[in-house]
Amino acid sequence: MKTPILGSAYVARSVNAADNRMVNLFPEVVPEGGKEPAFLQRAPGLQFLQTIGTGPIRGLWAHQTNGEDFFVVSGNEMYKLSGLTTAPQFIGNISGTGPVSIADNGTQLFIAADPDGFIYNELTGVFQQITDPDFPGAVTVSYLDGYFVFNEPNSQKIWVTQLLDGTSVDPLDFASAEGSPDGVVAVLTDHRELWVFGTDTTEVWYNAGLTDFPLVRIQGAFNEIGCAAPASVAKMDNQIYWLGQDARGQGIVYRAAGYIGQRISTHAIEWQMQEYGNMEAATGYTYQQDGHSFYVLNFPSANTSWVYDVATGAWHERAGFENGQFTRHRADNMCNFDGNIVVGDYQNGNIYKFDLEVYADNGQIQKWLRSWRALPTGANNLTRTIQHALQLDCETGVGLNTGQGSDPQVMLRFSDDGGHTWSNEHWKSMGAIGKYGKRTIWRRLGATMKIRDRVYEISGTDPVRIYIMGAELAISGTSA
Repeated sequence: MKTPILGSAYVARSVNAADNRMVNLFPEVVPEGGKEPAFLQRAPGLQFLQTIGTGPIRGLWAHQTNGEDFFVVSGNEMYKLSGLTTAPQFIGNISGTGPVSIADNGTQLFIAADPDGFIYNELTGVFQQITDPDFPGAVTVSYLDGYFVFNEPNSQKIWVTQLLDGTSVDPLDFASAEGSPDGVVAVLTDHRELWVFGTDTTEVWYNAGLTDFPLVRIQGAFNEIGCAAPASVAKMDNQIYWLGQDARGQGIVYRAAGYIGQRISTHAIEWQMQEYGNMEAATGYTYQQDGHSFYVLNFPSANTSWVYDVATGAWHERAGFENGQFTRHRADNMCNFDGNIVVGDYQNGNIYKFDLEVYADNGQIQKWLRSWRALPTGANNLTRTIQHALQLDCETGVGLNTGQGSDPQVMLRFSDDGGHTWSNEHWKSMGAIGKYGKRTIWRRLGATMKIRDRVYEISGTDPVRIYIMGAELAISGTSA
């Protein structure tokens, strides 16, 4: 019988209900003509590019007009690069320690470092802190129709700079998001409209061309869902994604459907997120690779990263692996430069490239893992079964020429109490290079005991490609 190895991550509050973990793997649907309707593949590895400053990498930005440059904020320093491995050019010092928000108007870059703001002029090479006495500070910044738009710290106010000049702020160029008395935490422009995220609500504004402050709230574009983490707001595929909260609670992930927030997180993920604490520190970014669009959420307080795949609507964990334990993924922000997904390290000054043909994280182990219930949903009648063999339907013969991975191994564990306790690991080969007919199969797996609810878990650490089409389980029943 086919055992349901495909799917997404869903570990419920009770593992007896669901214990489907997925780490550094994501599914891809096969629309027609495939062996199975979907398969699991390995998440991209981190290809080291270079170390810039001392880190952490607080922000990355590819210049939208001049595609030959991208910018890195590393620790308290900002750099300009003209290539992935070219020597960085120091631009200036940036205050603060948290994530920065960056926007450009084609000539100037505005860096919001909460509360300070900085401007770099690409044409003149001049870098300066915004010293206009009317500048109130900026948490996040966006660009709309020639204006930089930013939100003032700890207030309901949103401001615009002078047209095409981020260094100058008029004392009358602000408005308050007053649809609700909550404070503004972030702003983001999408489709030439400004989304204004409060703690409990969200409003959408447009450029009406008015004197002094040019923006006006769109009637009816008011959402009683706020934002729990300013740095979680990101856009992708003509939609906006964020970690939400409102007057009733927090910890649901939304994407915009028109002007409405559409829930995309699951109960299992929401339960875990709400246990993390300090949700405000969460960071989010988006990227696209091989037609998959991903929204990545990092939770520093929990040392955990979650990823939503728009193509399948499936969630998985993205993780590093240190001292025998999964950790949050090292990438904390990204930019698309010259066709490369460039990401920055949350802990040091390293920048990397996401590469689906790199099977390690900067030379360190990238462990993948999948756990699932042996029997399909509704098939467990609580009688004992004898599980004779489990065969993994995967691409074999993927070994390397030498070293680790020359005979790649898959580790199997199983639990007969729904996922509370686990057996020892049982290792099987995926085949040396070219051994495409190799069968990865475990035999004599014994009878289910205790609550008669077996969960399987496979994992691997060898630096080889992983493609899993399914798994076949040979079982027979016994009496109750």
